[in-house]
Amino acid sequence: MTSKPAATQHLHDLARLRRVRDRIDREYAQPLDVEALARGADMSAGHLSRQFRLAYGESPYAYLMTRRIERAMALLRRGDLSVTEVCFEVGCASLGTFTTRFTELVGMSPGTYRREQAQATAGIPSCVARQVTRPIRNREAGTSGSELD
Repeated sequence: MTSKPAATQHLHDLARLRRVRDRIDREYAQPLDVEALARGADMSAGHLSRQFRLAYGESPYAYLMTRRIERAMALLRRGDLSVTEVCFEVGCASLGTFTTRFTELVGMSPGTYRREQAQATAGIPSCVARQVTRPIRNREAGTSGSELD
């Protein structure tokens, strides 16, 4: 049985984690690190990382990079920015790290994605294009069930 103070603290922690996730969603293009996010949530970096992973299944850094890659995919599909411009537009400071992470999540390099996808979503509403082109992590791709089944 959970005591009332423990349950209240758990709900308070979940609210703080939601604010951290909302901040990442809003400020993904800004320089964010776990220490800054933790300070904003009045938590230690280690505690934030552990609790965020428990609540959302991934670290705050992985969540941030996924948001950045999702935005980069949309910008690359537009086709009017170079890969380097997109890298910096979404808040990445290193083209190498951006390219590596993009390739891990999407399965192809940003340059290849830009060439192949620029016209693939033409005429599709952006909300639908974002859903069908969402990056799938390797651990998600291996699950047996499908949302479409």
